[in-house]
Amino acid sequence: MSQPIALVTGAGGEMGHLLIPALREQGVGVIALDLVELDESIREQCVETVTASILETDVLADLIGRHTPTYVFHLAAVLSRKAEIEPDLAHRVNVDGTYELLKLCRRAPEQTPVRFMFPSSIAVYGLPNPTVKQEAGAVKETEWTVPSGVYGCNKLYCELLGAHLTRTPGMPDFRSIRFPGLISAETLPAGGTTDYAPEMIHAAAQGRSYKCFVLRDAKLPFMTMPDGIDALVRLALADPGRLSRRAYNVRGFASKASDIRSEVLKHYPEADIGFDPDPARQVLVDSWPEDVDDTLAQKDWGFSPKHGLSQALSDYLVPAMKKRYAAVAGG
Repeated sequence: MSQPIALVTGAGGEMGHLLIPALREQGVGVIALDLVELDESIREQCVETVTASILETDVLADLIGRHTPTYVFHLAAVLSRKAEIEPDLAHRVNVDGTYELLKLCRRAPEQTPVRFMFPSSIAVYGLPNPTVKQEAGAVKETEWTVPSGVYGCNKLYCELLGAHLTRTPGMPDFRSIRFPGLISAETLPAGGTTDYAPEMIHAAAQGRSYKCFVLRDAKLPFMTMPDGIDALVRLALADPGRLSRRAYNVRGFASKASDIRSEVLKHYPEADIGFDPDPARQVLVDSWPEDVDDTLAQKDWGFSPKHGLSQALSDYLVPAMKKRYAAVAGG
């Protein structure tokens, strides 16, 4: 039996660095695409790598035609902050790019459909004000899906489109995860509205001062990147008969910005971490739920995160960042 293949778009981003080795551990070969040339550390793990835009459909058609992937992990996206500044670009990449890729994955009705993995976001939710946000508590997948930002609108539309197309014979088996804020030790934050948490930790590890761009009591769900990658792979491998929906909530912990700061100071007591809220980003954070209900992910495909806030720091982030920045300091 030939090796299953996964096409990973946006492979050079935060998720790609851990997803590619995780797929290899499952015996899956990877073809990787990114807008910029991929690092050697990524290229050497792949069957093929390509430098191209997700909007270059001829390149994607060639890759899919030659490799016939079992899985597509569509990570390429314009993230929340940039999406608000450049909404036209965000629509072309996040919506048009996704739709074109879904169409390229069409197969004959009698063939097994491609499993199309789509990282979505808590940005698909939209609560009207902080009071309602607090009262709502842990939001379920069917609640408050009225996004207030461009990125959330893009993601929610693609979720609905993917779920609709899945019902058409030959179209991909679309599966999506609404990720909370993701915190990675392996890569630097890339412009997301939840990036104040990883930025805070990276700055402390480097001995730099940091001004958090949200209010002290801003509360959101988060998870570590390893837990996020585990969730994505678990859902990709899950039996279709076990799935009760096409888009799932996941979370590791829900914390206020001040709580994250306090936990960071336990490990870096000299860290200089202050608060200087950015109104534009605070508005988005205020509209996103302070927590999400991930009961269905646990029930349907065994989602089980390893890291709460304290474990995220002690077991993953602090040890990994010590190695990362010691290596940088050592040249």
